[in-house]
Amino acid sequence: MELERLTTEARNPASEQIDRLNPLEIVRLMNAEDANVAGAVALAAESIAAAIQVIADRLRSGGRLVYIGAGTSGRLGVLDASECPPTFNTRPGQVVGLIAGGREALTRPVEGAEDSTDTAVRDLKNIELSDRDVLVGIATSGRTPYVLGGLEYANKIGAFTIGLSCNRDNRLTPLARLAIVPVVGPEVISGSTRLKAGTATKLVLNMLTTGAMVLLGKTYGNLMVDLQATNQKLTDRSRRIVRALTGLSDLQASERLLEAKGDVKTAVVMAGRSVPLATARRLLQASGGQLRGALELPVESVRQPPDAIAAGKSFDALLLAVDGGGSKTVACLASREAEGVVPLGRGTAGPSNPQAVGWDVARTNLQRAITAAFQAASLAPGSVASVCLAVSGAGRPEDQQRLEQWAEREKLAQRTLVTHDAMAVLAAANPRAVGIALISGTGSIAFGRNCQGDTGRSGGWGHLIGDEGSGWAIARQALSAAARAFDDRGPKTELTTALCEALDVQSPEELLRKVYQHQLDRVLLARLTPVVQQVAAGGDAIAMEILDTAAADLAAMVHCLLDRLKLDPATSVLALAGGTLIHGDLLRRRFLSRLNPTWAPCVVPVPDPVLGALALAAGSSPLPVPIIDRGPTLAGKSDRAGKAQ
Repeated sequence: MELERLTTEARNPASEQIDRLNPLEIVRLMNAEDANVAGAVALAAESIAAAIQVIADRLRSGGRLVYIGAGTSGRLGVLDASECPPTFNTRPGQVVGLIAGGREALTRPVEGAEDSTDTAVRDLKNIELSDRDVLVGIATSGRTPYVLGGLEYANKIGAFTIGLSCNRDNRLTPLARLAIVPVVGPEVISGSTRLKAGTATKLVLNMLTTGAMVLLGKTYGNLMVDLQATNQKLTDRSRRIVRALTGLSDLQASERLLEAKGDVKTAVVMAGRSVPLATARRLLQASGGQLRGALELPVESVRQPPDAIAAGKSFDALLLAVDGGGSKTVACLASREAEGVVPLGRGTAGPSNPQAVGWDVARTNLQRAITAAFQAASLAPGSVASVCLAVSGAGRPEDQQRLEQWAEREKLAQRTLVTHDAMAVLAAANPRAVGIALISGTGSIAFGRNCQGDTGRSGGWGHLIGDEGSGWAIARQALSAAARAFDDRGPKTELTTALCEALDVQSPEELLRKVYQHQLDRVLLARLTPVVQQVAAGGDAIAMEILDTAAADLAAMVHCLLDRLKLDPATSVLALAGGTLIHGDLLRRRFLSRLNPTWAPCVVPVPDPVLGALALAAGSSPLPVPIIDRGPTLAGKSDRAGKAQ
């Protein structure tokens, strides 16, 4: 890309006569130009927010945040990284800044440093960049070879790559998994990107680290409760924070901090909950390091370990199950007892379908859900006896192998079973795992297994070429019908008004901008399905037609498997899962009415498929053992499909 084509290299009409201005006029001109920077950053808010979530997830899982840049961009990355330890008490090397030319380049330019891609690879190898890390490549021009080379290497080893540039058409964005592009326009001095571009870069980096640290529990409200008291100023601030949050005197706050080895959060929990040091630390551990959670968590939940552990059970008696879907991931930790399996703790995270969100995000959310399950059980994460990973989008052997290898690297369990989410649904409904599992949530798929062990699937081709009968398909058709009605290309429908209200817009034109400019993904759009069902229930013909189409598509998927597997209704079940089917009474009734009347299996709703994965984790074959629910660990009790065995 030629320099003259870059926005940041263009001449700014407002400053073409800057050499004729007096000092006050120069200040006012620059201030007016700088005022546009915040607006440019605001337009990139969605991308910045996504980056914050990825960074927080990677840091929580033991990864690092690494900045790489040259010149002003590199200096800003090093500056942001160096401010994290004293501000947020990050561990050494958790946030790293790399600049082309090394330390010498921090104070003076190093000739040719930014033009070497090999140097970037060498620098990243020196810090042992891995697939657990996030690499943020900073290049306002979007063309710096040092940064491009770093991103290419990071992609090869599986690190999550983020690109930060101030030019829309650049070479950086195609190399990054996530791009942040605040376009600030021409600089007051042409090409001097230390000005508006540098300001935008600093604003974005502030947001990335601050946002990630907030998610990691480094703050309580707007107080830096995880700061590191490395000087007198920070020591005084620590004491003031403890006083402000607990009401202690200055002397009492100092005593608590001394007892807590200088840790502000521990001192606050000790004083706020009137508990000893060990209990305060357990409360913080159980809440994932979040001070607010530690102050609200019942003390009784961490004073005594779960019954299974107190009775002398080791990790060899523990089981772990994960149901990973296109909308969320659920993990359940349980103990194997003589009479069955007893759930101990449960955790949730974002989607983990690797085909939809990518392998990095999928693995991160799997780890988050598993960690949360251990925390809910008041246990530190460790290797259990057996784990079942039932993950949507992991039906192919090569995908299952990747998950198995990840589980081995993470030392999740002595035994690992990887399957797709539909097998867990079927196992939750039938002890022999014989029948058909139909899932309609954000996406859709039907999976069947007969008495001979033959299996088959129908659907599950993803939202671009499939997912018929899913929440995404229903929402997409509803939005299309509303658009046609507004254009007078189709019949009028109440969907137009209902969808505008659901998305908080005033007109279909705003609906268009909401969907495209804000890049609403299929998960968010699929949540419009209840709106369609509500409008259909009110008698709207178009909404009812959309549901009828979805019901027919789902029925066709089931009939396909019936013919292929020749299932006997006397020995099989029809297991229904996914929010679109479980919570959509009208759609479910329309679907069931379209089934072949000669095939009348037992229909079992499965609102909690993780119980099926837990049963699979307990055995070496799809023959689940009973799930004994002894307490409030799992929401929803008597009608659990996991008990219908």
